[in-house]
Amino acid sequence: MTLVTDTETLAAVCQRIAAEPYVAIDTEFLRDKTYYSRLCLVQLAGEQDVVAVDTLAPDIDLTPLFELMADPSVLKVFHAARQDIEIFVHMTGQVPAPMFDTQIAAMVCGFGDAVSYDRLVRAMTGVNIDKTSRFTDWSHRPLSQHQIDYALADVIHLRPCYERLAKRLAKTKRSAWLDEEMAVLTDVATYVTEPEESWKRLKTRSTKPKFLAVLRALSAWREVEAQTRDIPRSRVLRDDALVDIAAQAPTSAEELSRSRSFNRESASGKTGRAILEAVNAALESPKETWPKVTDQREKPQGRQPVAELLRVLLKVQCDAHDVAPKLVASADDLDAIATDDNADVPAMKGWRREVFGDAALAVKHGKLAFAFDPEKDRLALIEVPG
Repeated sequence: MTLVTDTETLAAVCQRIAAEPYVAIDTEFLRDKTYYSRLCLVQLAGEQDVVAVDTLAPDIDLTPLFELMADPSVLKVFHAARQDIEIFVHMTGQVPAPMFDTQIAAMVCGFGDAVSYDRLVRAMTGVNIDKTSRFTDWSHRPLSQHQIDYALADVIHLRPCYERLAKRLAKTKRSAWLDEEMAVLTDVATYVTEPEESWKRLKTRSTKPKFLAVLRALSAWREVEAQTRDIPRSRVLRDDALVDIAAQAPTSAEELSRSRSFNRESASGKTGRAILEAVNAALESPKETWPKVTDQREKPQGRQPVAELLRVLLKVQCDAHDVAPKLVASADDLDAIATDDNADVPAMKGWRREVFGDAALAVKHGKLAFAFDPEKDRLALIEVPG
């Protein structure tokens, strides 16, 4: 078990692992002071090599690591890969591929929604992971032996977890279920935040097109500013301040100074001027280009009980098929099915339809009903006579 701090050693390790069928990978990073995650450590576990790569070591060249990540002959095994992959996409412009995410595989295999790494390891190997260094400062050097051992544990036990999950998937013939989810994770677009789309992550109550147009423009300005300066969005402007300004839609420094986040001086400064430019650009844009969002509070009231029934059904069906509910249908899927038999949602397609979608329509139209099965001590579905 080694801490790799030089390019020559890294190249040798990556060359050996490149001859193997798969490698377990994890990363340690910081993001509290930057927009993009600062990579501090990369852990690799092959058949023989188990190493932690010090990405902050002076003069280390990470090219061998990036080449390994791009090698199509080596499967990259992660747990909860999204944040790890985002780092590699930012640094190389590519998604490590091919890839296997043990968290998603565990959901397919019935371990519940978003199972944690330590829980999965405990369930599959009986090993209890030490998580006392979870919130350590990974940028501080030198790293202690305890930190290194903690980091390496995140890939050492990932290998047996992967092998056992892969066997389960093959035995249950569910590999295609996982492939569908992995297609999202291996798409570069998953990790790229387009400034014009960043407003959609904000929680707001208003669905008025004018408000949304201004919010979109302000959010796009903030996103570009944060990316350019590599600082957290909140350091540019907090979410609540952004929403408040969008609601007021100020067109002058005087009006902006009335908001909670600006005074007369700051409203006339560089940031204030940029905000006003964004607001005015939004207001002057053609109204037909303004965002239009359906108010979710205006759902047909008569469909709410149907959606609640479908929530119960989802739990029943997922328990019966030993798969995580989150993987089968979202709350929005259930609402859509409650309203429309032909809803264009994932829950009504492919294997999800077989597990849940067809039963959902049958329950909705009174062809199936719930009954308590005392022998199994759970709800079951029964056919309703014609």
